[in-house]
Amino acid sequence: MNILVTGGAGFIGSHTLIELYKAGHTALVVDNLYNSKEEALTRVAGILDIDHIPFVKADIRDREALEKVFSTNTFDACIHFAGLKAVGESVAKPLEYYENNMNGTFVLLDVMRRHNCKNIIFSSSATVYGDPAIIPITEDCPKGQCTNPYGQTKSMLEQVMIDLQKADTEWNVVLLRYFNPIGAHPSGRIGENPNGIPNNLMPYITQVAVGKRESLGVFGNDYPTHDGTGVRDYIHVVDLATAHVAALQAIERKQGLAVYNIGTGHGYSVLDVVNTFMKVNNLTIPYQIKPRRAGDIATCYCNPAKAEKELGWKAQYGLEEMCRDSWNWQRNNPNGY
Repeated sequence: MNILVTGGAGFIGSHTLIELYKAGHTALVVDNLYNSKEEALTRVAGILDIDHIPFVKADIRDREALEKVFSTNTFDACIHFAGLKAVGESVAKPLEYYENNMNGTFVLLDVMRRHNCKNIIFSSSATVYGDPAIIPITEDCPKGQCTNPYGQTKSMLEQVMIDLQKADTEWNVVLLRYFNPIGAHPSGRIGENPNGIPNNLMPYITQVAVGKRESLGVFGNDYPTHDGTGVRDYIHVVDLATAHVAALQAIERKQGLAVYNIGTGHGYSVLDVVNTFMKVNNLTIPYQIKPRRAGDIATCYCNPAKAEKELGWKAQYGLEEMCRDSWNWQRNNPNGY
């Protein structure tokens, strides 16, 4: 297949490109480089030993630019990563998040429809479950009250695509609800490269390890978990990338609408991650216990059995590999790309 990958220069997008090409697919990336670097695509091409990854610098809200991409290329499907994604920033800038994430996707879907490309894999999130009604979370778990505008955009866009597929059954829509991607490509050449202060746990740990930050803040140690810190389903980004390749099967089968949790099924606490990182990399990470953050929940991990049953996909990597590969990336790229 030839795949349009929106936001393909980002953390998850760049890793997914490698797995797409390894599986025999080709891709074109559209990315505005707001929170990513073109260098990531150069390195992806190097890892794959190919000349280049086709790339158009454009914002998906730019209808004219997107029309041009579709009029000069033929796509079998789109993997849609592009969007603003920082939870804290979304609380501070709700209008920007709703405008960017919603309008960008509206333009994309409309241009896809006009060019008769009606296959999409959407980068969704476990945040759509809110404070989940059941643990481990299955796809049947009711969607909850999202605790931030970022999560709301994911939940609302899921509904938009569900309604679109219901109205026009030629569409094949796969909603992948990611849990907590960490790690990096084992080559150490691509990885997570956040702008400014990291919002997520692992890049903060690695920046402490490399000396860019003094210590890690652990928000809350009084949750009802085995060590009092929040428990999440961390998944290696390479496993997450292979899930997108597997999800193309649902499109090939013309499955219509399909929803999958993409996680390991294991819950690890913040301190589990910190302690494992220190152990496998033989490093000390100073940390301070701080008050809970508003909107954080105690425990969130999934039951990934549906993806294994229907797509033959299962996470292959454990927490030790996630910690080792994260540090390998940061150590070799102390300032990112």
